[in-house]
Amino acid sequence: MNGKKVVVAMSGGVDSSTAAALLKDQGFEVIGMSMQLWDYSERGARDTAGSCCSLDDVYDARRVADTLDIPFYVVNMEEVFSREVVDYFVGSYLKGFTPNPCIKCNDVMKFDVLLRKSMEIGAGYLATGHYARIRREAGACRLLKADDAAKDQSYFLFTMTQDRLKRVLFPLGSLTKDEVRGCAKKFGLGVAEKRESQEICFVEDGHYSDLISTRAGARHASRPGDIVDRLGAPLGSHNGLFRYTIGQRRGLDIKDGQGPYYVVGMDLPANRLIVGKEDELLSRGLLANGVTWITDGPEDGEGVDVKIRYRHEPARAVISRRGNDVRVMFSTPQKSVTPGQAAVFYRGEEVLGGGWIERAIG
Repeated sequence: MNGKKVVVAMSGGVDSSTAAALLKDQGFEVIGMSMQLWDYSERGARDTAGSCCSLDDVYDARRVADTLDIPFYVVNMEEVFSREVVDYFVGSYLKGFTPNPCIKCNDVMKFDVLLRKSMEIGAGYLATGHYARIRREAGACRLLKADDAAKDQSYFLFTMTQDRLKRVLFPLGSLTKDEVRGCAKKFGLGVAEKRESQEICFVEDGHYSDLISTRAGARHASRPGDIVDRLGAPLGSHNGLFRYTIGQRRGLDIKDGQGPYYVVGMDLPANRLIVGKEDELLSRGLLANGVTWITDGPEDGEGVDVKIRYRHEPARAVISRRGNDVRVMFSTPQKSVTPGQAAVFYRGEEVLGGGWIERAIG
């Protein structure tokens, strides 16, 4: 790989920084790029630890680039980020869905916009600090889970295509987090002990409802309505359906003494929040739309493993394909199937593809 040019998406964290160091050590010509996702002069108060893509993170990325003696650039992507990620996030909640902005950010910001910019400057590859692996075979690339199951991020990458996989590198896929930190120390990177980001980068202090109220207009978003059981019996009131998600227990204004209650559904036309007991969270299956396959995908009626959220233990299921829609029936009912989240399909360690949960079945 000597002389092969690669752009590394550098977030300022230990993972992407180590990816850049490893690739340079392997003989690549490495260029660092950070994405500017908002006007930092207007969001200084939000540049705090625990988030990602803050102004401090950009500074950290630049310092790492200086340490590695590689070129470094900041690319302004404010407009596309606001439109494709933040508006998607807000709009999903207003439709009664629970979105996953990290998947959308990977899909659009990194593996579309940044990948194209990398190709425009003559790079052969775009690399990131994701914990996942790519197996390159004659005629196809296969996306695989990371060797470290505790750090595997393949769930967030189901929108990858063959064209993208041919041009993407995941240098950390065979390493553990401890090994990555050890590499960072060996290369003298100042971020070796930097804490991992946990929060959504554009949500201040985890209060996503404030963002939605601001972007959508508090009057529109915070429309009060009834909390009811599945039979329609009133149990309380809510102050905006966007404040709730399937499986939620806290924050329910119910005082009948028969709890605990959990959010089990939403009736958007009637603006009603539907609650029930814990066993009512179980579903026999789901319908997913917008499904994409990395290769040809599974056969209709084939058994696969399905993850319905990032930390979900994959569940065995049979799928039925109908164009870009998929019907999934679990071998064992699953808890809190949530519209708006991703259903990602696996065959062993291989990611077959995925789609967006439209609704639960049963």
